[in-house]
Amino acid sequence: MSDSPAARLQALFEGHRLTPTQRRIAHWMVRRAADVPFLSSVELAELAGVSQPSVTRFAVSLGFDGYPGLRKYLREVAPAESAAAGASEFNEYQQAVHAEIENLRHLAGLLADPEPVERAGRLLASSRPLPVLGLRAASSQARGFAYFAAKVHPDVRLLDEGGSMLVDRVDGAVRAGATVLLCFALPRHPKEVVEALAYAR
Repeated sequence: MSDSPAARLQALFEGHRLTPTQRRIAHWMVRRAADVPFLSSVELAELAGVSQPSVTRFAVSLGFDGYPGLRKYLREVAPAESAAAGASEFNEYQQAVHAEIENLRHLAGLLADPEPVERAGRLLASSRPLPVLGLRAASSQARGFAYFAAKVHPDVRLLDEGGSMLVDRVDGAVRAGATVLLCFALPRHPKEVVEALAYAR
């Protein structure tokens, strides 16, 4: 037990004077010790009920440059037990599959509270029209979503081509009443996606 991910996290926090907010973050990190190395700062902030900058300040208070440094450290010294075992027992393809399994376990944990998904569904349903953006590698995901969404939504507009027309199509959706844009992006997302999202905001 003393060498468990939770115990190693507790040891990391010892000797640091933490604020109430930071203690809250630490508490959630210990509770989700197996998942923490895979959480983004935004996800951890949502779990702990604090702001994302609070997570960044917490990482700095522990002596790291920021949250990415803390997460890198956790992946090296406090990995989930199954991930640690997989590193020595499985080849690189199996390790990739096991990493995705861990991601799905993390997703299952987040879905214990269905309210964020339901809230997102209400936002998407209320936007008339509903523009769905997906360029290049992400176009097939966007196209698949748009196909099924159109079965229950009266006006879904697929934005799967970049170039000068993309801004015009975003403008057209807004003029028609769109209040939400759903974006699919895969690494490495094209610069056009970032620019389109900034423009849509």
